[in-house]
Amino acid sequence: MMDLAVLVEQFAQNIAAQTDCILRGDAKTGNKHADKAFAAFSKLREHGDAGRDALAALFSAPRMDVRVTAAAFLLRHRTEEARAVLEEAAKGEGMAAMGAQQTLKNWESGVWALDLPE
Repeated sequence: MMDLAVLVEQFAQNIAAQTDCILRGDAKTGNKHADKAFAAFSKLREHGDAGRDALAALFSAPRMDVRVTAAAFLLRHRTEEARAVLEEAAKGEGMAAMGAQQTLKNWESGVWALDLPE
């Protein structure tokens, strides 16, 4: 069984790498990093709420893109905290702010579907 902290770090590193790839126009490599981040989240989910709670440590990550993505994935499980992260990010500019805005819009319209109950 993989350590939860290792999975959280894999998630964070791959989200950051994905963003960096997108910003330099390398969507193909960015998608590979996205796949790895999703895989890390899937493994965290296998640990149930303990895995989700471990990911919540990223709510205070230094990079906004990592904070926003973790919050997007944890909206159902940690709604108030995740919304606060997304609402703060949505006030800014750039890709992370746009992602936060879209995530909140999807949540409010009922189409959010990143971590549905089993």
